[in-house]
Amino acid sequence: MENKDNLLGVVKTLFKWKKEIFYLCLATGIGAIIITLLLPVYYESMTVFLVSSSDRAKREILFNDGTLEGEYYGNENDIDRILTIAESNDLVDYLVDSFNLYQHYDINPERARARYNVRRHFAKLYNVTKTKRDAIELTIEDTDKELAAKIANAARRKIDQIAQSLIKESQLEELKIYEADIKTKELQLKILSDSLVQLRSKYGVYNSNVQTETLTAQYSQAESKLVRSEARLEALKVTSNIHPDTIKYLSAAVSGMKLEVTKLGEKVKLFNEGMAIVNIYEEQYRAANETLGTVKELTKELKATYDSNIPAVLLVEEANIPVIKSRPKRSIIVIAAVFAAFLFGIIGVLLLDIYRSVDWKDIVNAK
Repeated sequence: MENKDNLLGVVKTLFKWKKEIFYLCLATGIGAIIITLLLPVYYESMTVFLVSSSDRAKREILFNDGTLEGEYYGNENDIDRILTIAESNDLVDYLVDSFNLYQHYDINPERARARYNVRRHFAKLYNVTKTKRDAIELTIEDTDKELAAKIANAARRKIDQIAQSLIKESQLEELKIYEADIKTKELQLKILSDSLVQLRSKYGVYNSNVQTETLTAQYSQAESKLVRSEARLEALKVTSNIHPDTIKYLSAAVSGMKLEVTKLGEKVKLFNEGMAIVNIYEEQYRAANETLGTVKELTKELKATYDSNIPAVLLVEEANIPVIKSRPKRSIIVIAAVFAAFLFGIIGVLLLDIYRSVDWKDIVNAK
């Protein structure tokens, strides 16, 4: 077996080309050093926050008797919602416009792909992840260390604002439904009130319990008085020495009592006819009024919930101005470049040594 087919042959070949390999590694190392010195220096700023439970913004939790207890920290659904907001274009566009990142990233905003390019460039420098302890880490890289901290904190605040606005939008829709229900119930209550006024005026029913006793007593008393007066009149008519004027006066009084009894009878009859229907309308009015009061109380609670400022995220660590660069790692880049050059140099010289004796003309001209 030839030397080049064994390990000794490989070592011999490498030793033969040692200078070339050394110069290749040296040139690569110098080039890598020059290139890394020209690379921009980036600083990374990070803010950490927890997700608040959406239950905290529910009326049922804020205004209950203590029987319901909402979670303080968010579950997986709450975390996913915050991550979706953190990765949304709305957030990116807000940060781009707020910090004039077109100019900072040297992108012409007048070009057709400007929005796409600035989003893509920002995405390379922006990262948001969930930790194993369910916290959210938001990091921003930038060549300006102060700007990196400002963008990270602004992003966290905007995420909180967007998350709150989403909850408030649903609360506002619910609030509008309650307010519309109040208007409907107020209209129904007015209709019932007008109908009740008309029925009371028609049948004379204002307080059925009191009026029942009063009318019954008045009718009984009038009838008794009429009976006594009629008996007295009949007795006087057969009595001698009674002045005719007395008989006339008593007869007139009896006629008046009969009319009174008749009127009271008609009043009692009308009262009895209308009492049932008036009681029904009174019950409906009372129930509608109670329902309206309940809806108004719920609306008041929902309005207070809507006006309250309940954060969607809970700050753990604010983004500070970084003091150590995040990249480039110049030493790692140089070492990796030199190692790659050494590796490819070895492969190159071995291939060159293996195929240097091959007559390529015979191979090309072979039929």
